[in-house]
Amino acid sequence: MNVAVIGTGYVGLVSGACLSEIGHKVVCVDIDESKIEKLNKGISPIYEPGIEEVIEKNAKAGRLSFTTDFDSAVKASDVIFIAVGTPPKENGEADLSFVENVARSIAEAAETPKVVVEKSTVPVETGERVNKVLHDYNPHNVKFEVVSNPEFLREGSAVEDFMKPDRIVIGTDSEHAKKVMEELYAPFKSNIVFTDIRSAEIIKHASNSFLATKISFINAVANLCEKTGANIEHVSKGMGLDNRIGKSFLNAGIGYGGFCFPKDVDAFVSIAEKNGYDFGILKEVQKVNKQQRKNFVKKIEEKLWILKDKRVAVLGLAFKPNTDDMRFAPSIDIINALLAENAVVAATDPEAEENAKRIFGDKIELNDDAYEAVKGADALLLLTEWKQFGELDFAKVKELMRGKLVFDGRNFLDEANLKELGFEYVGVGK
Repeated sequence: MNVAVIGTGYVGLVSGACLSEIGHKVVCVDIDESKIEKLNKGISPIYEPGIEEVIEKNAKAGRLSFTTDFDSAVKASDVIFIAVGTPPKENGEADLSFVENVARSIAEAAETPKVVVEKSTVPVETGERVNKVLHDYNPHNVKFEVVSNPEFLREGSAVEDFMKPDRIVIGTDSEHAKKVMEELYAPFKSNIVFTDIRSAEIIKHASNSFLATKISFINAVANLCEKTGANIEHVSKGMGLDNRIGKSFLNAGIGYGGFCFPKDVDAFVSIAEKNGYDFGILKEVQKVNKQQRKNFVKKIEEKLWILKDKRVAVLGLAFKPNTDDMRFAPSIDIINALLAENAVVAATDPEAEENAKRIFGDKIELNDDAYEAVKGADALLLLTEWKQFGELDFAKVKELMRGKLVFDGRNFLDEANLKELGFEYVGVGK
């Protein structure tokens, strides 16, 4: 099947590359010439495990290509995925201008019938609006069929998630489009959930908002544990063994970040308000998530007393391990709070250093080596649970540091070992 994917961000690039991996001929389109130039050289513009190998393999096989030629890609394709960004506006609503522009451009370029697939995360009723744009700006009187096919990819494991999906959601009112999508995803042995378009659009926002709710709930319980002397790790284990609850997303810490959860929760609250419903639960989820970062900084202030001129080493800047993404990362708020008190921040991250430079400039010291970052530090902060941070020689770390405070924002480090070495360990919820 001939497929065009418009947009080469996380969703578009992974979707396009993986669709070529299962045998489709895919062309990925972007207006960013430098990005397309890199991709044609086999260089991924994002850090995502496994993606460059998939790109190289399928480009060599002639199944995957990258271009800025929008019109040619549309004309040559049977199925067109819209995978452009839907960034949040100041009021929390999703900015759909990129989606509208792509839909209009598809309508103007297409000369034969197309199945147009919403892959971007969009609010409910967007499908109808996309369909209207496609037919309003359609000089060749082409038949378009719109499908909602939300993505459920996790940064850091996106390739695996696409190739081994736990479900594929397809929203369409067209029997023909349903058959096209069944054929497109036929190689996957996965549950395909067919719904109307509006339900598919809500499934995406509801899924991410529910996961964000689990995170904020366990963080709220962690705060109670700290006040009562209980241990959140024991509590979450006891809860997670209940099959109705499950253990995933019950790890207490400094809250969720990344682009998806904050944006999608904001958008879902906004969608509800526009439709006359006050989504109070999600507003509290947002409140708890923001407060969790402030609580962590407060712990640092209480232990260090005076932050001015204190050297604080930070392990981890990305919002989660196995990605370089720092969008809405908890590390940003925490570091900015430290800088506001004139602390000296030395940080390290295996992949996020370039993004950190763009965010902080020369306000913080960036180190490729964790041992360099901890030299002379009065306190150590673990903000991202990269595997290599758990494997550090903490006896050596202790020799290099000036102080002995370790603040574990992810309850990731070996507390018993650190205490045995003489560190003062401060976690979350215990």
